[in-house]
Amino acid sequence: MQLTVNGQMQQCNDDTTLLDYLQGNGVDVKAVVVELNRTVVKADDFGTTVLNDGDVLEILQFVGGG
Repeated sequence: MQLTVNGQMQQCNDDTTLLDYLQGNGVDVKAVVVELNRTVVKADDFGTTVLNDGDVLEILQFVGGG
């Protein structure tokens, strides 16, 4: 299935959860905010949120520095 992730088309398998997608792409789920179809998803819901064809994800990662 196809997703739009941060403005880029991406492929992923059917029945993929948001958590599976993030971990499979090396995203630190403890330092991220995810918007799915313009709705913020709580981190506690990443593992139960199943992605669907045509979904739009915006992934914002926090970066420390100083």
